[in-house]
Amino acid sequence: MVSLHIKQIIEAALAEDIGTGDITTEATVSPKKKGRAQAIAKGDFVIAGLDVFEAVFQALDKDIRVKKIITDGSRVAMGNIIAEVTGSLSGILQAERVALNLFQRMCGIATLTAKYMEAVCGTKAKILDTRKTVPGLRVLDKMAVRIGGGTNHRTGLYDGVLIKDNHIEAAGGISAAVKAQRKRLSHHLKIEVETKNIREVKEALKCGAEIIMLDNMTVDAMKKAVDFVAGRALLEASGNVNLDRVAEIAATGVDLISVGELTHSIRAADISLKVKGR
Repeated sequence: MVSLHIKQIIEAALAEDIGTGDITTEATVSPKKKGRAQAIAKGDFVIAGLDVFEAVFQALDKDIRVKKIITDGSRVAMGNIIAEVTGSLSGILQAERVALNLFQRMCGIATLTAKYMEAVCGTKAKILDTRKTVPGLRVLDKMAVRIGGGTNHRTGLYDGVLIKDNHIEAAGGISAAVKAQRKRLSHHLKIEVETKNIREVKEALKCGAEIIMLDNMTVDAMKKAVDFVAGRALLEASGNVNLDRVAEIAATGVDLISVGELTHSIRAADISLKVKGR
């Protein structure tokens, strides 16, 4: 089952693709013809979004059935059959592209997230996503991160406090920004402050920030911050994070590592949908 929000995303995507009608399918496939198709992996990756894949077909035709052969979070290899779709062939063909577009992107995100998780294995660091998502698809992007083993940062501007450099500049400094936030803070929300050097880390800690972001700091600077804070706040490494250096960042002792790459420049997994029989 998928949420109403996801159903709305699917409906909008189908309307965008089909428009006034699929002129190719309408001419070549009888609406009464039944058939089946298989979703086949064309590479090695982590599965994510099977419920979304299924929901696309059922949004178009509730009688179309999707048999899931592999579960979310599982790894597949080239040639593996992921799912089998049965029902109206015209419905399957019309939903195919939207189903694959969403599914392939989610698998790509989960696969990259899993690689980051493997790289920091043995440390306490959690891998976080960011708000650098495709507009309108954030709920799917963040779902895929979770399936890949990562942790969601705030969903949007409404459910988490992150005082960034521009907020600090506009407010007149870290202390002023934190003080202003405290005046209207919901009791269950923690304050996170972005810092760029040790001096700012000290100020953020003094102000009572529960999470301190170490933005684009060197590994040595991160180590100094970890030693200074000594567990009095959570520390999040951010900026210029990639697979080549994430293990080194995690080894500094930071608690969290945010990775924009998980969602902002993802390579979709390669999956084909092949109709079987005539």
